Formats: sequence, C-alpha cells, structure tokens
Amino acid sequence: MFHNLQLKEGAFVIADAHYSHLRPELLSFFQDINSRKLQPPQLILMGDVFDALFGSIEYTYEQNNEILRLLQKINETIEIIFLEGNHDFNLKNIFKNAKVFSLKMQPVMAEFHGRKIALAHGDFDSPFGYQLYSAIIRNRVVLSVLNFIDRKIDDKIIKKIDEYLGKKNDCNDFTGFKNYIEKRQLEKYNVDYFIEGHYHQDKLYKFKSFEYINLAAFACNQRYFIVKSSKDKELYLEKNSH
Repeated sequence: MFHNLQLKEGAFVIADAHYSHLRPELLSFFQDINSRKLQPPQLILMGDVFDALFGSIEYTYEQNNEILRLLQKINETIEIIFLEGNHDFNLKNIFKNAKVFSLKMQPVMAEFHGRKIALAHGDFDSPFGYQLYSAIIRNRVVLSVLNFIDRKIDDKIIKKIDEYLGKKNDCNDFTGFKNYIEKRQLEKYNVDYFIEGHYHQDKLYKFKSFEYINLAAFACNQRYFIVKSSKDKELYLEKNSH
C-alpha cells in the first residue's frame, strides 16, 4: 500500500535503540537534535526505539517520560515517521503529530527521487503463531485489563518484563541471514529498496530486482543512518555513530 511518504535528503534513520534506564544513549542523541547540534530534516524511527512502551500501560509512559517529552518537542519542527515495533506499539495517542504506522500497516511504501522504498520494522511477515501473539498483546482491551491489574500490584508485571528485557543480548549474529531473507520473497512488493530493522544485522544485499538493507541496532553501537543520494546511486544510507 502506498502511503504518500517522501523520504528527505539528509533524513536520520534509527532502528532498535531499545531505550531504557539501562540503555540511556538515545536520550543524548535526541538532545543533540533538539539543541540543533544535529539538524535532520526528517526523523525516521524504525521500531523498538523503546525497550518497553505499550499503549494503555501507564508505567511504560512514566519510565520513558523524559525522552517522550523531548521527542514531542522535536516533532514541533521536524517531521517524525514512527514505524511501531514489537517493543513499542499503540503509540498514536502519544505521538499525535507524528506519522505513526502500526504493524498491520507495514511495510510502509515511500518514495525518494522517484525510487520506490519499502520500510518496515521487520516482523510484519512472521509465522501465524507470532502474528496471533502480536494481535493479542496489541489489543486495547487486553492492555487496559493488564494496566488495571498491574497498577493494583505496584506495577510488578511490567517491572518483571522490564527486568527480563534488560538481560537480553540484542547484538547477536544471525547465521544464514541472507538465505532467510531470500525465502521471504520480498520482491513481491515491487520496490527498488527494502529497508527494515528488527534483526540488528547491519547488512546490505543486492538481489535481482531490489536492494535489501537491514539496519544496525542503535542499542549495539549507537549507529544511525543518513538518507543520501549521489550521481552514481539514487539512494544509500550513510552510517554514523553517535
């Protein structure tokens, strides 16, 4: 589905920062944008920017309050495109001025200098069992009930989830990753470039009909990307570390 998005030259692309009190680096990055030390014309957030930010779960708002306020301030002057991930979802009411795309809206179709681009967090075509799980945890009624119970027991459920997520190693190599991507048959989307996060692999593969880019995880090396073009290449993502 085409969403009438235009990627801008110089846009910043960030994936999988998994921001939490254990990974505070993203805060200083956004502070540099807010102070104009860094000046992207557009900010594209590719999901799992937060380690835990769930619509209707108040504790997750409270834990991320400082960076949420900062992002909302940035969004007053810079366009923000937010693709929800599996760690941050149901965000439309939080980022009211941003263009927020849920899992079911992905991949998101965009253009850059006449080239077709598909953007996704990366878990949109997961097996049925995972899709069912994803639908349940995103259900607003389920989240409201969970929030009610969690508040009654001093947020012990979410704190336990937070503790578990903090122990995960998000920086592993995916053996056989190219073969895995080939099996997904992404060429059916008929685009020139397919860009996604989720897998944290920082890989580029040139297939017959399109170029596939899997982004590095900001959580692993504070790496972000800048959308650029040149006379020799319509689109490339320049790697930068904060």
